Amino acid sequence: MRTIGLIGSGNIGSQLARLAIKQGYDVVLSNSRGPETLQPLIMELGDHARAATPAEAATAGDVVAVTIPLKNYADVPVEELRGKTVIDTMNYYPQRDGSIPELDDESTTTSELLQAHLPDSHVVKAFNNIMSDHLTSQGSPAGTPNRRALPIAGDDAAAKELVGSLINEFGFDVVDAGPLAEGWRWQRDTPAYVSALDAKGMEQALAEARRYADMA
Repeated sequence: MRTIGLIGSGNIGSQLARLAIKQGYDVVLSNSRGPETLQPLIMELGDHARAATPAEAATAGDVVAVTIPLKNYADVPVEELRGKTVIDTMNYYPQRDGSIPELDDESTTTSELLQAHLPDSHVVKAFNNIMSDHLTSQGSPAGTPNRRALPIAGDDAAAKELVGSLINEFGFDVVDAGPLAEGWRWQRDTPAYVSALDAKGMEQALAEARRYADMA
């Protein structure tokens, strides 16, 4: 794995790009407005970054992060991501995304929606419970006491191992929460959401999560 594709290059996407380049990866960034709008960011990132369309970023990436508003998940390229590990950083905010009935009734999760859209890809939920600026300011070397931990979920063991390795390189411990269906445990308003916790604390926060229906 040498190239990371980014579908979406906003707060989270741009910070992931910075982390990736720092670790020696090439990045291919995209957004919905066109590669030309990314030139200031590309100039900052340097020779290991280039701008592209979402389809081109999906094709180029050995692993691809989807970091766009959830309401646009159906725009994510499908064929170009066939067989690839896809990192889902998205969260559901009804005030921004509008009402999505299957999320409102909690019959599925955000990452399961993306997985259904990408049936031949391996979706791993990650990087959705950390403030963007913390990605580049709160990482630390492996073995650091009380190192911040980030949770992941996925249905493919090899894909989770790949993403977990990347998270470790980026400066964070990893807590495996299980299959994609468990991704609700660190969505908005849960104890683990945007909480700076070590691995033990993250495990406890995930265990304490409650469904929205049970919060009412």
